[in-house]
Order: sequence, then C-alpha cells, then structure tokens
Amino acid sequence: MLYYQRGSETDVLTSEDLKKALKIALDQLGPKKRVLAIPPDFTRFHSFAGKLTQLAYAYYGDKLVDVLPALGTHTGMTDAQINTMFTGVPKELFKIHDWRNDVVTIGEVPASYIKEVSEGRVDYSWPAQVNKLLVEGGHDLILSLGQVVPHEVIGMANYNKNIFVGTGGAEGINKSHFIGAAYGMERIMGRAVNPVRQVLNYASDHFAKEMPILYIQTVVGKDKQGALVVRGLYIGDDMECFEKAAELSLIVNFEMLDKPLKKVVVYLDPSEFKSTWLGNKSIYRTRMALADGGELIVLAPGLKEFGEDKEIDRLIRKYGYLTTPEILELTSQNEDLQSNLSATAHLIHGSSENRFSITYCPGQLTQEEIESVNYKYADLGNMTKKYNPEILQDGFNTMPDGEEIFYISNPALGLWAFKDKFI
Repeated sequence: MLYYQRGSETDVLTSEDLKKALKIALDQLGPKKRVLAIPPDFTRFHSFAGKLTQLAYAYYGDKLVDVLPALGTHTGMTDAQINTMFTGVPKELFKIHDWRNDVVTIGEVPASYIKEVSEGRVDYSWPAQVNKLLVEGGHDLILSLGQVVPHEVIGMANYNKNIFVGTGGAEGINKSHFIGAAYGMERIMGRAVNPVRQVLNYASDHFAKEMPILYIQTVVGKDKQGALVVRGLYIGDDMECFEKAAELSLIVNFEMLDKPLKKVVVYLDPSEFKSTWLGNKSIYRTRMALADGGELIVLAPGLKEFGEDKEIDRLIRKYGYLTTPEILELTSQNEDLQSNLSATAHLIHGSSENRFSITYCPGQLTQEEIESVNYKYADLGNMTKKYNPEILQDGFNTMPDGEEIFYISNPALGLWAFKDKFI
C-alpha cells in the first residue's frame, strides 16, 4: 500500500514538507510500541535519510527504540558521523551491523529461480539473510529509509536492498553482488527490474511478508544553484513506492549524452569516499559515457584504503582490477575469491575492461599501491591545480588550454551514459 507520494523533476520538498509527509503516512499506521529505524550510513549522507530519521524520532519519541544503520560491508559509523547525520537522535539507540556474524537466514531462494532470471549465468541458491535484530527485536514497525538512485549492483538503489544487503550477511551479500556482475553491470544500471532485484523481491514475497516494514524513499537532485534538494518522497509497504521513486530518479539522476566523453574528471568528497570500494562509483556511473580510448581521472583526497572490510581490502591488493575473463578465471582457481564473491564482483566492476584508462589521484595511498591494483597514478596536488573542484562546474568545461572535460562533483548522485550505450 502507498501511504504517501509526491514528486516531480521540479518539486522541492522542504524540511517542513518532509515532516508533514511523514506524519500523514505514520498516522495511518496507528500507535506503535517498538519501532526500529534502518537508515543508510554516512556514505549516503546526501540521501536526506538522516533528516527523516530525526523526524521519525520526533514523531515516536521513546517508542523508537533502535536505529540500525544499513552498513552492508561498510565500517561502523563514528560518533561524529552519527552526530552530524542524525542530530538529536540519542546515540544509545544506534546499533552496529556485523555482516559476518550478526545475521539470521529467514529463507532460501532456489537455484532454479536464480538460473532462470540470470539467463543461466548463475545457478546457486541464495540465502535471505538479515540482521537478527529484525527478527528477534520484537518491533511492531520497521522503518527502512533511503534514497532511490541508479546503482551498479542492483540497477536502482534501495527498497528491499536496504534490508537484505544493508543488514544482510556475508553469503547473501557476496552472492547477490556476483549475480549482478555475472549478468553484466551495464545491463543492470538504471533499471528497476533486473535479476538481482528479482531475487530480492522473491525473498520479500516468500520470507518477509510478516515483517512490519515501511519503506520511506527519497529522490534527490540538484537545483539550479547546485544545492541538493529532495525532488520526491514515496512511503509505502510494497513495491509500488519503489517503482514510483525509480521512475522519478531516472528523470532526475540519469543524464543521457549525445556523444561519448573523451575525458571525465570526478571529485570524491573526502568525508564520504575513503576507499575504492566506494570511490569506484566514479567508474561505475561513468563507464557507459566514456569513449573507447577515453580517460577517467579521479580526484580522491580522502582515499586511504581499497576495501572497507579488511579481507576485501586484502583481496583487492592481492589480485587487482582486471578484465572480467581474467577475474572469473582467477575465481575458479582460488578459494579466497570463491569465499568472497562480493570481492570478485567488485574487481569486475572496477575494471575498464581495457576500454578506457583510469587514473586515481589519492590523498593517502602511494603511487606503488595504486599501480599495484592496475590503475594509473597521478599526484593529487598537481591534478587538483589543473582541475580545480572549486572552479569546475558539473558537466562540460573548457580548460584554459582549450581541452574539453566533463566534470562530476559527486558520482553517487547520478548515472551518465552515451545514448547508444544504454541498450
């Protein structure tokens, strides 16, 4: 059921609008005794889910008993991040999701179904895993908050991804990521319906019907001054709110280009992007726009590691970003990759398949480290002087020497594609 909907490519929902919308939706549910909120972590700071969590706490007060950020494989939030993103929500409500140990399996999607939806590329079963708090916490309402935006693993982020990946377990996360990689990232990005989503929908329909989940989905864009604004808000307990948000997100967040791009410069905000695990959104979101033989330059002042998870970081350093056939061959030969299929998927996703070059300009990783994973290296200071984020405007820029570049200030907010690549 859809409890609230509002959105268009020109709408701007203010904080007061969000407050009223939340009240309209939550009033329809009646009184609740134990509420769990599942917002994204700080890597999705711009989702406005922090604000919505604050409003949910203001609405429910001491009936909101737990906040479980949907970390997935990310590291836990710091006190400073919690205070910044969830100002006013008591710190003692926050729990840290442990994706390797803190989960229960509530069902299993059969291999036959996965083989069917993946067109034969994958034929294993998939465990529907969630943090045990969702099952054992005694909550009579679970608020799943987040932003719908194009995504490399599941086409469009959020909805039940927030549950089965954001609070999921190692096997479920690993296998879901690999389904997307095996099927093909460029066949998934920007599409609400795809094999990974179909697997999660199967789990929702068969194993999570009794969970009292309410989805609160934002669509975020930029106004003419470049400020982030909420363009849409959809609240409901089924697929409809996600579908409507996804439709709007494609309008707001997807830029179709008339020509492939020869040079793209992406800036990674150091408060958000500290690893290539996250920073490679610069690759995922631009790969369909880059010309053959093109160049991607990533300005990454906060970059200090490859994987946020220590084991995934080790695997990235061990194998590096290689072409899909090379990574699949290595996976067939090495148990550590077979046991960490999300790392396998990430290594595939982070490759240009030798079609364009990728140059990282890191703040805290060495040239040796960057080149060891098969990326090119350039000095951050020199490249920032040449491509100054404080001066560049999103989109096409002509440099003083006449060079044309395409600049992106935050790759997490969109998807870019040459029209002939989006098939």
